[in-house]
Amino acid sequence: MRLELVPRRDVPAAARILAPVAALVASILIGGVVIALMGRSPAAALDVYFIQPLTEGWALQEIAVKATPLLLIAIGLSFCFRANLWNIGAEGQFVMGALVGSILPLVTAGTDAGPWVLPAALLMGALGGLLYALIPALLRVAFGVSEILTSLMLVYVADLTLDYLVRGPWRDPKGFNFPQTVNFDAMLPYLAEGGRLHAGLLFGPIAVLVAWFVVQRTLFGFGVRVSGESPKAARFAGFNPDRLVVAAFCISGAMAGLAGIVEVTGQIGQLKPGISVGYGFTAITVAFLGRLHPVGMLFGALVVALTVIGGESAQIALKLPLDLTRTFQGILLMCVLAADALVSYRVRVVTTARA
Repeated sequence: MRLELVPRRDVPAAARILAPVAALVASILIGGVVIALMGRSPAAALDVYFIQPLTEGWALQEIAVKATPLLLIAIGLSFCFRANLWNIGAEGQFVMGALVGSILPLVTAGTDAGPWVLPAALLMGALGGLLYALIPALLRVAFGVSEILTSLMLVYVADLTLDYLVRGPWRDPKGFNFPQTVNFDAMLPYLAEGGRLHAGLLFGPIAVLVAWFVVQRTLFGFGVRVSGESPKAARFAGFNPDRLVVAAFCISGAMAGLAGIVEVTGQIGQLKPGISVGYGFTAITVAFLGRLHPVGMLFGALVVALTVIGGESAQIALKLPLDLTRTFQGILLMCVLAADALVSYRVRVVTTARA
């Protein structure tokens, strides 16, 4: 006896829309069981994780701040995933974008350089992530090297480069030997006095609109979708697969790099180790939770950011480890993939007669 997955002929649109919702509910139930086994109240954990952050003003601001880099990275990753390319190194592209984009703010720190520094830094950050993403793209196109391995290994290169620079050449000489740079003068302005919402949050909705237009209304977006669903059909239609690989990785890297420099100039204000809390990896969950649709990824980023804020609160209120939040995010990704598979395929039991 064996199990086979048989494609479903007609899948209702409502089923595809409700699949991520069902995956989220299943993840919450599984997480409740885990919390109960740890000797805590699942109801109390549900309240701390998902209810309390939505009732407090500061938590809503933090959700928006943390959702912004997740959304930007996820939108970039969606172009790769739609083309059946697996860019697992957005974390490294995020860090490299922050590094390259910080060059101008560091050089001009303490001087009256003018308002041009910030937009130039944002462009350089996006360019830094783009160029870093080109490495696995060109290795795949030229030598057929798996982009999964190269993009993932480059994450460690970026992290170690950041660590070297903030402990060595870029370290603040007046920073009491802490591994950090000087504070930037070029910072994204806050949207309101006394709040945490900065102008970088505006990049999220803009990216959603641009991504939707590119995917749904341009020839390039059509090529990306066709290449992912049927590479042979894409070649027959005249799309160059190598160019699509490079273009998808460039978009993905640029968005991750932009997220990196927005994070640094939006709330951190300097370079130091750990500028990312795993945004590049968590954004993979956001992308699939939103079914690779720009609007869906917007809601996915908010949901995942909610779990992050709730997880930090659960550390204090319920003495739950922060790693439990990362575990929940992994469970959520598995449930999303399983829900998509069950919506697109049905399970058939095949029995084989004994000889």
